[in-house]
Amino acid sequence: MTRPFNFSAGPANLPEEVLQQAASEMLDWHGSGMSVMEMSHRGKEFISICEQAEADFRELMAIPEDFSILFMQGGGLAENAIVPLNLSRGESADFVVSGSWSDKSQKEARKYCDVQIAASSEDSGYTSLAPAASWQLRPNARYVHICTNETINGVEFHELPDLKALGSNAPLVIDFSSHVASRPVDWSRVGLAFGGAQKNLGPAGVTLVVVRKDLLGHALPICPSAFNYKTVADNESMYNTPPTYAIYIAGLTFQWLKRQKEGQATGIAAIELRNQAKAQRLYDAIDHSSLYMNKVDKACRSRMNVPFLLRDESRNDAFLAGAKARGLLQLKGHKSVGGMRASIYNAMPMAGVEALVSYLQEFEKSHA
Repeated sequence: MTRPFNFSAGPANLPEEVLQQAASEMLDWHGSGMSVMEMSHRGKEFISICEQAEADFRELMAIPEDFSILFMQGGGLAENAIVPLNLSRGESADFVVSGSWSDKSQKEARKYCDVQIAASSEDSGYTSLAPAASWQLRPNARYVHICTNETINGVEFHELPDLKALGSNAPLVIDFSSHVASRPVDWSRVGLAFGGAQKNLGPAGVTLVVVRKDLLGHALPICPSAFNYKTVADNESMYNTPPTYAIYIAGLTFQWLKRQKEGQATGIAAIELRNQAKAQRLYDAIDHSSLYMNKVDKACRSRMNVPFLLRDESRNDAFLAGAKARGLLQLKGHKSVGGMRASIYNAMPMAGVEALVSYLQEFEKSHA
């Protein structure tokens, strides 16, 4: 039986191989007599799962040894508070607001430090990015925050800014929740990266934090112990009971990613090529249509989240009903922007994109 294609923005679809492996190991993980959900997080079985997941993620993303990898909880929204609690020292932080998520981030950080909006693309309806050269960065900012892929607005940084070239010595903080592991990361330009797993890496519950070790140890006194990056790092993500099953599924997903191939490319390089091809196919179909449109500047269109509108919005319900009948699920856009949104994360095969393109063309022809 062919499964439907799930275009949800998150929690999102997972690779079928991962789901099948998890199903086969549900009652008995590797002869342990236990499901991973039943294991002690301090037992040797789960410790081995967690250590392997961390090692695989470090290898997959080419993360240097001077960065700690933390498995935390609370998702990106919690990190909006946890980052300033750990990095701001109660002083100042600069934010580039490129969409709904970075706007949430700057609002939350105001509870803990002095926030300045260094740049905003609100005037464009968050359909473009302010050029890095135009950012107003303060010399005393403890960090600069950007959301490298805006899930709702469909805007993506295709290159990380070089803050040093902009005259800033502040570490760059990136929220890469909705495109983590979809492309390589230039770690030389990053101080901290965080992302919820529920879009590209696994189920909801675990949050990945990659933080440069020299940034540890500066948490505000009010920072909860379980959210103090140094405490979490010193305890190898075991200070409190971590989201064990979510870490296990993420670990299986890391191994799946490492196995991917496209021509001579493997791993993240292969996934990036595949994601480029999927996004190009879908954007081409939208751009060559008289019924659909995408308003995002082509220079910063997201490869992961493709919002689009029907020029005649009275047909939205009919479009969604027809899509569901064809096994194309979760295409309704976010309530704040309306329209449609197709999230085409790593686990979405090209066959899913082709099925959506075929439906777009079919619906347009029948409603011309």
